[in-house]
This record gives sequence, C-alpha cells and structure tokens, in this order.
Amino acid sequence: MPWFGMDIGGTLTKLVYFEPKDITPDEQDREAGILRNIRRYLTKNSAYGKTGHRDTHLQMDNVEIRKRRGSLHFIRFQTTDMGNFLSLAKQKGMAELVTTVCATGGGAFKFEQDFRDQVNMKLAKFDELDTLIKGILFADLHNRTECYYYENARDILKSEKQQFNFSQPFPFILVNVGSGVSILAVYGPDNYKRISGTSLGGGTFLGLCCLLTGCTSFEEAIQLATKGDNRKVDKLVKDIYGGDYNRFGLPGDLVASSFGQMHLNDKRVSVSREDLANATLVTITNNIGSIARMCALNEKIDRVVFVGNFLRVNPISMKLLAYAMEFWSNGTMKGLFLEHEGYFGALGCLLQFNGELAAALNDGVEHSIHTESDSASEAAQTSSTADEPPEKAPTSKHSTR
Repeated sequence: MPWFGMDIGGTLTKLVYFEPKDITPDEQDREAGILRNIRRYLTKNSAYGKTGHRDTHLQMDNVEIRKRRGSLHFIRFQTTDMGNFLSLAKQKGMAELVTTVCATGGGAFKFEQDFRDQVNMKLAKFDELDTLIKGILFADLHNRTECYYYENARDILKSEKQQFNFSQPFPFILVNVGSGVSILAVYGPDNYKRISGTSLGGGTFLGLCCLLTGCTSFEEAIQLATKGDNRKVDKLVKDIYGGDYNRFGLPGDLVASSFGQMHLNDKRVSVSREDLANATLVTITNNIGSIARMCALNEKIDRVVFVGNFLRVNPISMKLLAYAMEFWSNGTMKGLFLEHEGYFGALGCLLQFNGELAAALNDGVEHSIHTESDSASEAAQTSSTADEPPEKAPTSKHSTR
C-alpha cells in the first residue's frame, strides 16, 4: 500500500509520499504491478498535469518511518484541479490499493463525497493544527538544515540565510500563512493554542494581484513583485514629515500609508504592474508581521516561526518578516523559517496514518482523529485558517511602517 498524507487547502493541495527503499527481493516478487506503477509515476516525474509539481529540492532521503527506510517526496497542485487528481488516481488504479486516505485542511470536508463517489476512498480527517505541529517537529528531527534565519536582518539587501538549531524549540509562536493566516502559541508537541489570525493572507495577495496586474498565478505575481518598487505606490514617512520622524524613531523611508499615493492621478498613470504587485506583497506581509509581533509580545515568546506556501519562492516576504522581528524588538525576537514551508500538515497526516509519530518524537502523544463536529467548532473560532512584515518595516524598496 502506498503511504501518503494530504493537506487540502483553499488554494493548494499538498501531498507527501513515502517511498520505501529497503524493499526485499521477496517483497518485490509479491508487490502488485499497480503499486510499482504508482511508485514509478510519482517518483520519476516532477510535473503532473497542468498544475501538479513535485518539489524535488525538498526530497528527504534515508528517512525511517515505522522501521522502514526510504525517501519522502513532496507534491503540490492547485485545489481547483482536484477533479483531475481524482481522475488520475482512478486511472492509475490507486483505488484498488487504498481504501482510506489521511487528510487535513478544509478540503478534507469539502471533497469527502467526491473521494467516495469517484474513487471509492474514505477520508480519515485529522486536525490541521495538530498535524501541522507534528509535521514540523518530525521534519526538523530528520533534517538538520530544516530551520534557518536571516543574518544581518536589518539590512534587507545584504541579509543571508543561516542555519538555526531548533532542537530545543519550545515555546515558539507559529505563524501559518496560506490562503489565510493562523497564529499559534506552541508550548509542547501536544500543548498549543490558537491566539490569533487574519483573513489577509496569501489568497488575498494573489487575488489583489490578479485584479491589479492581470497576472494569473502565484508564481507570476511573485515575479512581478520582485521587479517592482512599492515606494512608487505607498506614502512614506518622509512624504509627510519631509524626512525622518525622530521623536518616535521612524526613518523617512518607512511606509506611513500602504497605497497612499494612488489617489493622485500623476502617480497612478506612472505606476507599473510590477510596482503594484510589490506594494501588494509588502502590504500583506507587513500586516502579518505586525500581528505576529504583537502576539509574541503578549505571550512573552521571543521566537516566531513562519511557515506556509505564501513563503514559497518568496524571499521578499521572508526578509521583511525577519527585519520586523529583529528591528522592532531591538534584537530580542527572531524570525525563523523552515525549508518545507507548506508541507507540514500533509507530513503530519502521513505520520498519523502510519502510527509513527509517538515513536519518532518519543513524546507519548495520543493522536486522535477529530470528528467533523470537532473541526466545525474549531473553525467557528477562527476568522480564517492557513492553507503557502511588520507593523513597521524598512522600505529600502520593500518596507513599510
């Protein structure tokens, strides 16, 4: 039976597949042809259909799960293509091998009937925040370079990635940025609480960019933002005060008002698609950073971990977030990032399915499947949940107040 877990988000669906590498000759003789074909298809391709991709740079080798050793593969596709995924699963014969799929995210409820009707599979639904945390801990345990920070974070143009030792992680603030944002205070593997969130996340960035620039994908939006300058769109402190606002320590190149110059006709006609994309990215990122910083202050926690597919191929936001935590805390807070970004929920599902988590983390945590009513109750407490920047951040080209 193929081992995989799914995280079906509002924008992206993430799938983590475990490929055993220690298959014995006897197992090879007994292995069904369908299983071999599925494994070959998943591991020998890096693209599937129009939106499916295997992130080969994230592959984890020589990982032990349930006394089997192998590789973890990380695959994503747009949730709007779920119909095509189910058709492919049926075509490849997956339904003949798998009766239950472990899944998390809102889509585990939304597409439950589709899985049942089209491929005769049941979805075992796990709490998305629980699987998220367990996936993070497992990945860091098995990947020594999983966690990193930005050195020289106060100089965005010169800041560089550096490995961070996350072996003693607790407590930390966890900011999960997908279509929306959820913020948790994590005190232990099974001890956490949701403390905040916002509906302004990666889905907001992409939606606004599509409206403002005509782009059609997240990758295109990020490419545009990389070439733009938010200072042509935003109103800066120096636009109001003529320079720095020394009384409160605000440099003149900080953003005082996002999109604050767009009411002026001469500014609107001269702005480019790239500038609008960059300003949108900075606006969303800074709002996330501001909320995260306030949560860390309230909880008296100095480490803030940012995850989610919003950060994929998005160094601008990561550097802004790193700056925010470093500068506005006078160096007492640190923004941390993880290589596998938006895959932790799916990884946590895979571990739940194989009963590996307690042994791997040696934490004795009881892993229960949440009922639909449980998840509905949790959803009612959130303004939004995550799927893939500060109250005051530097402009240099990508900053805001």
